[in-house]
Amino acid sequence: MTVLMRSRVFWVAVLLAAIAAVLPLGVSGYLLGVLTVAFYFGVFAMSWDLLFGFAGEVNFGPTFLIGLGAYTAAILDARWSLSIPVCVVAGGLVALVGGLLLAVPALRLRGPYFGLVTLVAVLLLQNAIVIFAGITGGEIGMMVPDVMSVDAKHNYWIALVFLIICAILLFGLSRSAIGLILQASGQDAIGAQALGFDVTRHKLVAFCISALFSGVAGAMLVFYQGTASVSTVVDLGVGIQIIIAAVLGGRRTILGAVLGSIFLIVAGEFLRPLGQLNTFVVAAVALAALLFFPDGLLGNLLRVKERP
Repeated sequence: MTVLMRSRVFWVAVLLAAIAAVLPLGVSGYLLGVLTVAFYFGVFAMSWDLLFGFAGEVNFGPTFLIGLGAYTAAILDARWSLSIPVCVVAGGLVALVGGLLLAVPALRLRGPYFGLVTLVAVLLLQNAIVIFAGITGGEIGMMVPDVMSVDAKHNYWIALVFLIICAILLFGLSRSAIGLILQASGQDAIGAQALGFDVTRHKLVAFCISALFSGVAGAMLVFYQGTASVSTVVDLGVGIQIIIAAVLGGRRTILGAVLGSIFLIVAGEFLRPLGQLNTFVVAAVALAALLFFPDGLLGNLLRVKERP
């Protein structure tokens, strides 16, 4: 806790959380809906940054974990009418197990092969969803009979509280002994091994933590939107958006991923009238930011390196 209190990132996050807390008092339900989606994407991006920013492993398939959690929750709710909390927990556990089964062999690979394995995993999940369309709804997707709430403010508060809890846990973990070992492993795996650290085991722990948070967030997103589909939780484009958000916000900041997600989601929504130019403009702005501000939004805002 003392380390958190001394962190500039922590106090910036407190300020932003305070601003977010009062937004429902003066903005429309439409904007609250956009921000609600952005908050869930913030959790996706923070989870991805834990693995890439600290452990140094590029996961090109974050939507594999998100999709496992989302479709597990949707199927349990639609087919067996289980309660939302049970479905969300089950989604997180299935994503954790799936991530573990994927990471155990993949983390033994070197170079770009880990990233390629995660990318192929997304393609396999997409094909499985289409093949078992009778259960998953196929390319069209599937509706869930239950939703968290029909009130925009209620959904906003749920997403915001969930985001804050995840941010505290992930940020605290990144500043813990595990986070330091992960960072050392990501920067110099051979040196970390020479010091006696089990690099593979710590990276496996990071991947499992990332999987758990991604799966739970994916399940909660399903019960906010009322549907699970390939285009919203499994598509490669969604994964790229998550990666850009994390890097744009600031690598190894965890909380910067939230800023990147909010920027991408909000900008994309307000530029929607541009049609196909929407994606081009947002991508061009993100590219320019990455080229001229390589430390990301939060990294350049702080202008100093965070203490480990």
